[in-house]
Amino acid sequence: MRRATRELSRRRGRAGGAVRLGGRLAGMVFALATALWLAPPAAAAGVPEPDGYRMEEYRAPVPDTLAGATVLDTAAAEALWKSDAAIFVDAMPRPVKPANLPAGTVWHDKPRTSIAGSHWLINTGYGQPPPEVQTYFEGRLAALTKDDKAKTLVFFCEPECWMSWNAAKRALALGYTDVRWYPGGATEWAAAGLPTAPASPVP
Repeated sequence: MRRATRELSRRRGRAGGAVRLGGRLAGMVFALATALWLAPPAAAAGVPEPDGYRMEEYRAPVPDTLAGATVLDTAAAEALWKSDAAIFVDAMPRPVKPANLPAGTVWHDKPRTSIAGSHWLINTGYGQPPPEVQTYFEGRLAALTKDDKAKTLVFFCEPECWMSWNAAKRALALGYTDVRWYPGGATEWAAAGLPTAPASPVP
């Protein structure tokens, strides 16, 4: 009778140990699954430069490089801005008026806050701008640089915005030799506490 009781106790002890081990394993699996779910996603592979201009989906991850241009972080852009040695060009497009607005609706352009002292050349970052926009771009750059193609030009718009990448590449194609690209754009500039101002398109 005593042997039977001791054997039953041993079996219960082994069963209890198995339950505790199983519980610990389940807890570890749950903790691992939770950690994986909460972990930030792995960084996406680098975005390659297209052979020409970006032609669609302009708000998307951008390359880390622009052949022929210098890529700036916020500190480098700030240093250039403070030295007054560069012309800052905002390539953010102007919002398009919806075609289906009810009759009589008054359309107001969305206000644009940009880097203080910059020049907003609207709609110049599309992959294939119409001829009048290309002419506008060429003329305004010539005026801003006083026809000096060695003048430093800094192009920007917003993070993950191809418009500034395209505009900077277009300036290189026009023969400008000191082209800089600031992919952080007005948002990262403002986040760093640097001066901003309301922007109006250059006529």
